Amino acid sequence: MPTIESKTVTAKNKAGGKGEIQITHLLPPHFFPTENCQMFASVVIPAGASIGVHKHNGNTETYHILQGKALYTDNEKTYEVGVGETTFCADGESHGIENIGDEDLKFIALIIKS
Repeated sequence: MPTIESKTVTAKNKAGGKGEIQITHLLPPHFFPTENCQMFASVVIPAGASIGVHKHNGNTETYHILQGKALYTDNEKTYEVGVGETTFCADGESHGIENIGDEDLKFIALIIKS
């Protein structure tokens, strides 16, 4: 099997969040067996940066935390998450995440079409 090249993009103030984040798309879209998988990526959020609270329409999003600690907003509730924890945002729901640690927050993000 050939090596798969990942593509990293920088996003500033993602969904109204703070600072810049890096999103590394681990698989290009043509690798997905159907259009149901919209994104499979590694995300890095530096200390003090965030992805703003945003609503998912027509898809769901899962984060699996690999490094760091964060303040995760799930609709109206906010709580801390850390290494080994997984969050899920259902279709029609809202979420956001902010790095509240001193090191980079790293997680895997998976967006699936509903």
